[in-house]
Amino acid sequence: MTLPFDGAISAFYKSGAPDQVRKAIAKAGKGEILTPDYPYDEKLDRKPYERDLNNLQIELAKLQAWVKSSGARVCVLFEGRDAAGKGGTIKRFRENLNPRGARVVALPKPTEREQGEWYFQRYVRELPAAGEIVFFDRSWYNRAVVEQVFGFCTPKQRLHFFAQLPDFERMLVEEGILLFKLWLNVGRAEQLKRFLDRESDPLKQWKLSTIDVEGLAKWDDYTAAIAETFEKTHFDHAPWTVIRTDNKKRARLAAIRTVLGGIPYERKNVAIVGTPDPLVCGTPELWHDAMESAG
Repeated sequence: MTLPFDGAISAFYKSGAPDQVRKAIAKAGKGEILTPDYPYDEKLDRKPYERDLNNLQIELAKLQAWVKSSGARVCVLFEGRDAAGKGGTIKRFRENLNPRGARVVALPKPTEREQGEWYFQRYVRELPAAGEIVFFDRSWYNRAVVEQVFGFCTPKQRLHFFAQLPDFERMLVEEGILLFKLWLNVGRAEQLKRFLDRESDPLKQWKLSTIDVEGLAKWDDYTAAIAETFEKTHFDHAPWTVIRTDNKKRARLAAIRTVLGGIPYERKNVAIVGTPDPLVCGTPELWHDAMESAG
């Protein structure tokens, strides 16, 4: 089988990845968590996961009905390293919602015209209208992390972004938009394992990109950019929620509970919604703790 990018991911695993990452992947058993400091030794069993997911998706359907009847606007940003589980989590949010009122925004590389616009302009065009839920699969935070790591923006442009961001997000919230910023965090060994799985699976190879491949060697650059981003963009009016995604099932449930718990929709079943697992979901301090343990 021909591997995408001439097998660059496998080559990185064999000769470019840190020894501890290679060893963690090589010795991992089925269902084992690869990140040493992850708070659970094993992944969540399918039966309790499917039970909770089904119940939470019923709550999401109630939420959408309320959003439509009340004219509310909900905006959920999904950010995180490549292969952190953004797409899969969004899928579980949307799979039982009416797609006409719950859409995904995943913008491609800016066009020449968009490069000459105000940076936030193309994102503003995609914000939710009354009665709509919008999920951003990556967002304006591209400038804070990915563009920084790959040199797609100048230092001056990035500083300007950070200067404008507090007021930009404050305007969204004051306008009445219910804004959620979710950062999905995955350990280095788990990320590489997911890339290897994609590389060898013809049905998942489409998920890989040049950015994914080139980013493998830029883990520390990403870490520095993420740390600075949390420091400068975790606001009282627009806080970050960090979710550890080494176990996708636990992460998906935590993400859905975070959004449901933050909206006063009608007929909410508080017992079902519950609260996100604090061991895998919290403030940016959770990310900092994970990075310190990994270091």
